[in-house]
Amino acid sequence: MNHPVVVNERDGTRFAQAPEDTLLRAALRAGVGLSYECNSGGCGGCKFELLHGEVETLWPDAPGLGERDRRRGRHLACQCRALGDVSIKAASAAEYVPPVPPRRRRAVLTGTTDLTHDLREFRFSADGPAEFLPGQFAMLDLPGLGASRAYSLANTPNATGEWHFQIRRVAQGQGTALLFDNLRPGMEVGLDGPYGVAYLRPGSPRDLVCVAGGSGLAPMISIARGAAAAGMLGSRRLHFFYGAREPRDVCGEAMLAALDGFGERIVYSPVVSAAGVDGWAGATGFVHACVADSLPAPLASYEFYFAGPPPMTQALQEMLMVDHRVPFEQIHFDRFF
Repeated sequence: MNHPVVVNERDGTRFAQAPEDTLLRAALRAGVGLSYECNSGGCGGCKFELLHGEVETLWPDAPGLGERDRRRGRHLACQCRALGDVSIKAASAAEYVPPVPPRRRRAVLTGTTDLTHDLREFRFSADGPAEFLPGQFAMLDLPGLGASRAYSLANTPNATGEWHFQIRRVAQGQGTALLFDNLRPGMEVGLDGPYGVAYLRPGSPRDLVCVAGGSGLAPMISIARGAAAAGMLGSRRLHFFYGAREPRDVCGEAMLAALDGFGERIVYSPVVSAAGVDGWAGATGFVHACVADSLPAPLASYEFYFAGPPPMTQALQEMLMVDHRVPFEQIHFDRFF
């Protein structure tokens, strides 16, 4: 069977698109580094211009495209499939070439654990090793849902095929409603991954800072676990900040406490944003402000990883780059909406 061929006129790369893939997934599967972040239609990082040919748009109203983009005829590579051979003009860079090529597999739910009132860990098992980098995410194809959902991994790569996700229930969210209410141990889902560019950089000599909010806990826990497993914390420290709205949302400490060096080289700092909370003796306010106030050295001397709600990630990015001149190559995050 002949698959459509996609040519990126900007850099001359070309790749074939399998029927079940979007342009973006086909490119990454072929080792072509098209620009992207969320792989879900929200961030706009994979915009492209269609020069020749025809594409099918899976989510016409995806928020990653503004009205100006639509008037200019731009598309999202994560939401388009080629209907024949096409030529496009898309941003690409070596940093987007997948260090672990993504692939599709079937995964079985083996168990769940409630972490808070609205945050639950889902553990899946699949044939073959679970190959990914700490901090990456995968796309889940859930029964009865027409589109994939992106969820970050909380565990570390392993030979036994374990894929663990920590997912927050979203009000009126179709994906999390299926996961929380309908999915039972023994049921199968489609799992495609890994994806994401905000993965652990083991070669950095700097102390690490992980900042998580909500279900952004998962990739930050994965990075902390990965750093410990790689022996990175023998001489370095890891500062882990968790931003919660209320005390009942605070979590993550028990997972970090299981790692060597907790309380010495691993420092956990929860922050609650709701004002005037009775019975809470910890830090209050916005987590990005706590990061700036708490770290003992100039912020430009750290390696930063963060994940959470868009206002949190935006505030952190602006604070680090504008207020503290942290080099961009020391800041790692994927935007989710």
